[in-house]
Amino acid sequence: MSEEKNGLGSIRIADDVVRIIAGMAAAEVPGVVGMSSGVVGGIAEKLGRKNLSKGVKVEVGEKEAAVDIFIVVEYGSSIPEVAAKIQDAVKGAVEKMTGLTVVEINVNVQGVAFANELNEEDNRVK
Repeated sequence: MSEEKNGLGSIRIADDVVRIIAGMAAAEVPGVVGMSSGVVGGIAEKLGRKNLSKGVKVEVGEKEAAVDIFIVVEYGSSIPEVAAKIQDAVKGAVEKMTGLTVVEINVNVQGVAFANELNEEDNRVK
């Protein structure tokens, strides 16, 4: 948890807040279709509001943060390009919203999703 003191008191930012900000920023990058639990062979989940922090691990200090993101990319996407866009998006969002300096963003690609897999999941009865 990050804590900052000013003349009026203190401001505390929980690790979960940084995790959600990073997850939302990563989810907006084209080519990202899901987040993974971070374990190879683990179950990847489609992006949704309830699991925005799934697949995101953070270390938050008083003034700095490090982020690890575990994703599934869409087949045909350039993995280095998607990863670089995730790093830029996450760094910008976390620094803007929290005031923390992001010192490291590690993007771990855990899988590739094919178009027919994505369509099959959308058609399932829920």
